[in-house]
Amino acid sequence: METAITIQGKRIGRGEPCFIVAEMSANHGMKYERAVEILHAAGEAGADAVKIQTYTPETITLDARSPRFQIHETLWEGKYLYDLYREAYMPWEWQPKLMKEARRIGLPLFSTPFDATAVDFLEGLGVPAHKIASFEAVDLPLLRKVAQTGKPVILSTGMCTLGEIEEAVRAIAGEGNRRLVLLKCTSAYPAPPEEMNLRTIPHLAEAFGFPVGLSDHSLGWEAAVTAVALGACLVEKHFTLSRDDGGPDAAFSLEPKEFRRMVQAVRTAEKALGAVRYEPTEREAASRRFRRSLFAVRDIRAGELLTRENVRSIRPADGLHPRYLETVLGRAALREIPRGTPLSWDLIAAGPEKK
Repeated sequence: METAITIQGKRIGRGEPCFIVAEMSANHGMKYERAVEILHAAGEAGADAVKIQTYTPETITLDARSPRFQIHETLWEGKYLYDLYREAYMPWEWQPKLMKEARRIGLPLFSTPFDATAVDFLEGLGVPAHKIASFEAVDLPLLRKVAQTGKPVILSTGMCTLGEIEEAVRAIAGEGNRRLVLLKCTSAYPAPPEEMNLRTIPHLAEAFGFPVGLSDHSLGWEAAVTAVALGACLVEKHFTLSRDDGGPDAAFSLEPKEFRRMVQAVRTAEKALGAVRYEPTEREAASRRFRRSLFAVRDIRAGELLTRENVRSIRPADGLHPRYLETVLGRAALREIPRGTPLSWDLIAAGPEKK
């Protein structure tokens, strides 16, 4: 039985509306005013929450120029880790002000801590939840530190084997914290559709018994809607005011109008999923009268036998059920039956009992 978590009064879990998170990441462009604009624009576009990241270049890597600290085969080809994170990080002095603004407008704001100092800092701000990035999913001491806060934990599982996910879940649950959501994630930037393997979502939920969502680094928003159809209860998607603003994450971020379309598509998908049901819906009930039934398709004289030439199954459903076609064929008409008359038993002679 899956658990559910709550973030500022909104439940996240099976059967609940998908919780949609706008990831600000580096799209603030090192301008506090832009961060505030993104916060407001995300709320207006339908986001249920906004997420930021809490680290400094020094807490995430070293200022080192050896080849092992250089990035290859990604959007950030040739950059050194330290330089990328210096360009992308959000100054910590902004975050209390941003949290205050988020509370003012009633939009949940939480963050990804990348080390223990960030966890302590965010706890001081009273964040409603903590997010663990895929790259930190193997940092078991960090996971335990976050779990000890008792806050909901949202864990991305990009690059993880099933065994590594199990180890991470044990680390969190071992601290008595079962307020956990697992996110299917493909840690490629951008993530190509053929590598997203979204069918993992229901398997992940079944394997661990926790709500599962998607951290989406693909272009566009089709993957997010597909994930919801597969049972994702949370979608995290990068958000920017404009991709033309540039920045490390701009290429795979959605602009406000696109994000709103994604939210609308997710809500439509949720309605379409509905429940297991075989009975006609209210609107279907009105259409039932246009089903097929047995009609006279030629004028039939009294005493004439019913044949496949003068009786057929056609629309609407005013005549006998099509299941009775073989039963009525070969019987005589009790009186004249004009073309277009729905068949009924009082128009047809009784036939011999079938043994």
